Amino acid sequence: MFEGFTLSDREGEGVRLRVRHGGAGPAVLLLHGHPRTHATWHRVAPLLTAAGHTVVCPDLRGYGGSSKPVTDAEHLPYAKRAMAGDCLKLMRSLGHEQFAVVGHDRGAYVATRLALDHPEAVRSLTVLDAVPIGEALNRCDARFAASWWHWFFLGQTDKPAERIINADPDAWYRADPQTMGAEAYEDYRRAIHDPATVHAMCEDYRAGLGVDRRHDEEDRRVGRRVRCPLQVLWATGDDMVDLYGDVLSVWHEWAGAGLEGAPITSGHHIAEEAPGELVAALRDFWNGGRPQARHGGTR
Repeated sequence: MFEGFTLSDREGEGVRLRVRHGGAGPAVLLLHGHPRTHATWHRVAPLLTAAGHTVVCPDLRGYGGSSKPVTDAEHLPYAKRAMAGDCLKLMRSLGHEQFAVVGHDRGAYVATRLALDHPEAVRSLTVLDAVPIGEALNRCDARFAASWWHWFFLGQTDKPAERIINADPDAWYRADPQTMGAEAYEDYRRAIHDPATVHAMCEDYRAGLGVDRRHDEEDRRVGRRVRCPLQVLWATGDDMVDLYGDVLSVWHEWAGAGLEGAPITSGHHIAEEAPGELVAALRDFWNGGRPQARHGGTR
């Protein structure tokens, strides 16, 4: 897994991040989702380095082998703003002042916050299977609550979810080693069997329902937008279209320098299930290749 890559620990904003990095050329930062680790990218990263990119894949704070800071009443240590700060410091420590960012699931929220808070650093933004947290919560209805109930279960504190998850992490998360790949599966499994990681992942969701939503609403109120080119990709086997219809229309008010995107035939974990199609879509976006759907028409 990740042949030719370096595995190391790097200091973030008061935390230590486990990171894989390798390749040469324009830098790309890949951010995983819940409950994965950076290993979710093990099929994508080599394709990108072969295409002439430097690839950096960290475990987000709280996840995998990265450190788990003590939380507070507002869950600020697990805000996407804090995670984005980690990523910026990481990339600069590796010598990358500007870079493309690709984020999946919870990593998409970190990637979006990185682009909003540090526009000078982010050359382009790609989000996979996500709309902004504030948009998701503002549009929340019975269908969303039924499908995404875990947001509210993981995010509440009166009856913490950690006790239930830690009773049988394998039954709760239900991953498939054949789909993930054996080494990636073992990396993920070590993470979900660590109670500190389970707690930190719940803190991620608690921040999402509070401080992260507030940050999105503050940005929306002052008209702050993503200033770099923005690509949105979603899995046909996920429920993005069922929930939002025209997925790009949700992102329209957040895009300040071009918005495009398309579905990818895959289940939710696109990097594991359709790595070739994902890399092709990324390269087309970065290089101005084949037409993709755009809000208001086609290119």
